[in-house]
Amino acid sequence: MIKIPTAPIPGVYHRRIGDIVVTALSDGYLDGNLEVLQNITKDAGQTLLDANFRPGRRTSVNCYLVYSAGRLALVETGSGDYLLPTAGKLQQNLAAAGVDCADIDTVLLTHMHPDHSAGLTDPKTGKKFFPNAELVVHENEPKHWHDDGAMSRASERAKKMYFQCAREQIAPYHNQTRTFSKATEVFPGITSVMMHGHTPGHSGYMIASGKDTLLIWGDTIHVPEIQVPRPEVTIEFDTDPHAAAASRKRVFDMVATDRQLVAGMHVHFPGFAHLVRDGHGGYRMLPEPWDQAFGG
Repeated sequence: MIKIPTAPIPGVYHRRIGDIVVTALSDGYLDGNLEVLQNITKDAGQTLLDANFRPGRRTSVNCYLVYSAGRLALVETGSGDYLLPTAGKLQQNLAAAGVDCADIDTVLLTHMHPDHSAGLTDPKTGKKFFPNAELVVHENEPKHWHDDGAMSRASERAKKMYFQCAREQIAPYHNQTRTFSKATEVFPGITSVMMHGHTPGHSGYMIASGKDTLLIWGDTIHVPEIQVPRPEVTIEFDTDPHAAAASRKRVFDMVATDRQLVAGMHVHFPGFAHLVRDGHGGYRMLPEPWDQAFGG
């Protein structure tokens, strides 16, 4: 009797960047409404989604392993148990990829929102998921999320989901945290890139080996179908919406001009793509075709 599949294959995809191997890992996805978007009407946003055969706002959540110089880094940790049950899949996909969390020696965060950092620590036990890892993040991130004044001005939801979550998740790593304040080589072959706005320390990571490069651009976009053609559209999760939009426009201009390969935390899995100008003042995203040859 033929057995009918009941689940998709694991969310794991490998790609070479020169001598470095980057593995995309899916943490799942988060569905939401369009009310969180700014500088666009709900109807205009839905029209863009409809044009892309998207019934609603679905946000992929991606993480990336980086194998370089005999070491292993993880960029982002997913959302753990903090958000919807459709996310929080990083641990099972790490296992599917054959990776022991104890072998990860560096965790790089683009910022400390819960869909990026809430997979650092098990909230039920307070134990680190990555026992041997050094945590690396821009210095503005722990500074901001530990700011009691900023927390007091936040909504009740933000106090719990952003400030409290960040504090709980980073606490077990307090003796193993390294921060940076400018462009820095944070891991062999990986240099931090300042992209502040979405959060005070939001950063990307440029991976380079030989003639190949990959820019992991964090939360430069949340809704590709809307923010790529309309980069002025911001989201209520932005700490500074004006700065976030300005950063996005700078990054878009750079990657389109340089024909730079990018990977995004909220680009649909596996998240590798190029950006091109559409000739009307906007941009188009071209997802990279699946490479069965593994870059060989």
